[in-house]
Amino acid sequence: MSAPANLKDRITEDMKAAMRAKDAPRLSAIRLLQAAIKQKEVDERITVDDTAVLGIVEKLIKQRKDSIEQFGKAGRTDLVDKEKAELDLLSAYLPQQMSEFELVAAVDAAISESGVTGAAGIGKVMAVLRPRIAGRADMGQASALVKKRLA
Repeated sequence: MSAPANLKDRITEDMKAAMRAKDAPRLSAIRLLQAAIKQKEVDERITVDDTAVLGIVEKLIKQRKDSIEQFGKAGRTDLVDKEKAELDLLSAYLPQQMSEFELVAAVDAAISESGVTGAAGIGKVMAVLRPRIAGRADMGQASALVKKRLA
């Protein structure tokens, strides 16, 4: 069997594998991801590409991290464990994460390309940087680095 052509196909194949293995927690998390993808396609009347799927995965990962923090504060370790399992599964769909050195290099390149010199141009730099690092680095961390560099 050959590797799926795109991320959406890979997710579908993973769902089928989870169904065959009767892996209910994994199946549930994959179905949640597929529902989010389908929702975006229906809402925007588009067929999502890998970049859009990565955006959806990142959004779901951020939600899981927020939930883990909230459940942790509430002492709900059962829910923390469930969210962590979903977080691990979703993280598997992201490409290899950039090292801090690679992120700094990407930020510096985006700053020099955009020609921005002050804090007023953060949005411009982020617009250049975002497509390059999508799915490979935390946008909050990248934004903080851009602000620090332009300060």
